[in-house]
Amino acid sequence: MAKMAAAIVVCIVVLALDVTAGILGIQAQAAQNKTKKVTILFIQCEKPVYKAYQLGLAAAVLLVVAHAIANFLGGCACICSQLEFIRASINRKLAATTIVLSWIALIAGFSLLLAGAMSNSKSKTSCGFTHGHTLALGGIMCFVHAGITVAYYVTATAAAHEAA
Repeated sequence: MAKMAAAIVVCIVVLALDVTAGILGIQAQAAQNKTKKVTILFIQCEKPVYKAYQLGLAAAVLLVVAHAIANFLGGCACICSQLEFIRASINRKLAATTIVLSWIALIAGFSLLLAGAMSNSKSKTSCGFTHGHTLALGGIMCFVHAGITVAYYVTATAAAHEAA
């Protein structure tokens, strides 16, 4: 019973961190959208927004922390060969699949948040190709990461209990 309570706490912590990161990413995009922009074709000139930089960076850090907690406490769900994959239980197969998906979501979300934050880290106006909504997309990837990472933790924990 105590293990189940601990698992629920871990899931809530990971969800809270990822959802907070997602909200911060979307707020960073909103702060960036408030600045004046001049666009000619695909070239856009805009002033950086320090608040967007801070929020984007904070979101990226929270995303990494959530990922680290789930992966550290979820254990290893590695499957090294095709034969091992065929013989593995459904929980172990799901854990192996969701850990790969969680890493993909982490890389995508972290890259988007960091790119958006770094575009706001400069102190002077910059011109270049339009950035789109990198911070908002990074925030959305935090929500995707939350679902996948909790699924990983649950299936990895279930797989570990099967082996025990």
